[in-house]
Amino acid sequence: MIFRAKANKALDRAEDPRETLDYSYQKQLELLQKVRRGVADVATSRKRLELQLNQLQQQSTKLEDQGRKALALGREDLAREALSRRAALQQQVTDLETQHATLQGEEEKLTLAAQRLQAKVDAFRTKKETIKATYTAAQAQTRIGEAFSGISEEMGDVGLAIQRAEDKTAQLQARAGAIDELLASGALDDQSGMHKDDIQAELDRLSGGTDVELELQRMKAELAGGSPQQAIEGGTGQGQSQQQPQDTPRFDKQ
Repeated sequence: MIFRAKANKALDRAEDPRETLDYSYQKQLELLQKVRRGVADVATSRKRLELQLNQLQQQSTKLEDQGRKALALGREDLAREALSRRAALQQQVTDLETQHATLQGEEEKLTLAAQRLQAKVDAFRTKKETIKATYTAAQAQTRIGEAFSGISEEMGDVGLAIQRAEDKTAQLQARAGAIDELLASGALDDQSGMHKDDIQAELDRLSGGTDVELELQRMKAELAGGSPQQAIEGGTGQGQSQQQPQDTPRFDKQ
């Protein structure tokens, strides 16, 4: 039972209704062909009986003529023999006529059956083509719907590939961000020598600020008409004078 159930399931998957309909139509055509051959065989037999009947009727007519001639010549015995043979032929003619009528009836029945079968085959052919077209359209519509919804096998594989690519991209982005943070905090050493620690970065910032102040003093001196060196020294002297205490004692000259 298990084997039959699995085999039935496998056959159901492999079965194509269009192929089944075409096979059924082919079988009906073969049956129709057999019926037509049967009609042809019956018609052939009927025709053979008709030929035999014609021959017997010709012989019967000939014996009747011979009987008349025998009576005309005074040969009653010959006339009696001719009529006896003619009577036997008439019995055969009667039997053949009965068989001919039977065959003719069978031929008419088979012809009518062939016509009805032909009509059924034509109707089945029209219905078959309609069902095949409907099945093909439904199959295409189903595949399109599965493709749009992503539940088909092909689109499912594409969806999984896209999801894996997005996951890997997010993972690489997260790893790159983490490495940048670790390099910035000094937790990791930059083997290329391009990265500096936080202390060196602060010293560079302070020295950069001093350079900016010196450049600013030079530009002021140029605008005031003095030399850049005096502006720098003046700026330095002012800075030093501001740093001296205000309560420095003075000495008067006498």
